[in-house]
Amino acid sequence: MDATLKEVSNQVKSAQDTVEQLFREIGKVIVGQRYLIERLVIGLLADGHVLLEGVPGLAKTMSVRTLAQAIHAKFQRIQFTPDLLPADLVGTLVYNPKDGAFTTKKGPIFANIILADEINRAPSKVQSALLEAMQEHQVTIGETTFPLPEPFLVLATQNPIEQEGTYPLPEAQVDRFMMKLVVTYPNKKEEKEILERMSVGQKIDVQTVLEPQTIFNLRKTVNQIYIDEKVKDYILDIVFATRYPEQCKLETLKPLIAYGASPRASIMLTVAAKTHAFLRGRGYATPEDVKQIGMDILRHRVIVTYEAEAEEMTSERIITQIFDQIEVP
Repeated sequence: MDATLKEVSNQVKSAQDTVEQLFREIGKVIVGQRYLIERLVIGLLADGHVLLEGVPGLAKTMSVRTLAQAIHAKFQRIQFTPDLLPADLVGTLVYNPKDGAFTTKKGPIFANIILADEINRAPSKVQSALLEAMQEHQVTIGETTFPLPEPFLVLATQNPIEQEGTYPLPEAQVDRFMMKLVVTYPNKKEEKEILERMSVGQKIDVQTVLEPQTIFNLRKTVNQIYIDEKVKDYILDIVFATRYPEQCKLETLKPLIAYGASPRASIMLTVAAKTHAFLRGRGYATPEDVKQIGMDILRHRVIVTYEAEAEEMTSERIITQIFDQIEVP
């Protein structure tokens, strides 16, 4: 055990230069927003899709684009609109009258990093087409199934303040996202730096620092990170508290939770905690890693009741209470 842990720790330490180089390149364009950038990198290394929610102008799209520029991978931005069709996303069969045959025209989904801009503006048919791609890493055109290129990552944005002409994401699709991030305003010092950097009209060049094979190697290292049985039990205690709060002395939360987190939440929380530990340069995950990443994994998986909405109890407030109550090992 100790020998293995030491070996993993050495691998983690040797990978830190690559990771820091990635953060430096993104930092050339994005000021502050360490929380956002770190979570995007966690999604990349943990092979999990990320949903970004925030008002316009907070560099959500620019952050995703800059991350893609720092990786030697194909990037595709798809603007979701109410008139978008599944064929516009995955592709379609095109009839050739010369030989009477159909040929496949692949859609923009065939890329490594997909920016699904304003994802909640597309109708349910398009959401369903994206669902297969996100979960199975494949799409079906006609009767043929095509694998998507690896690595494959969907980073989606949505605007929380403008609900006219939007389609709420179904729970099944929201659950496919590893994390849901709530992006906030920068502080005054950061905004002044943004103003000085972006008001001169100069283009900032971002260097490519990650190859796809490097990403696969980093993912292998992340998978080997040690997580103790007590930390696993801590994760399960938190997830089960969202389902059966009365068993955790949280009886007041029972009428406020319609549906708790799924087993996918337990898996995602474990993988994300290991990745968070990796970014901190450790070969082992701690309960602190779970607490740091827990809100982003759970906020979109805990569905509140009408009673909770009437009392202005959000899923974030419920999850905070659970973390405060569950004993840390």
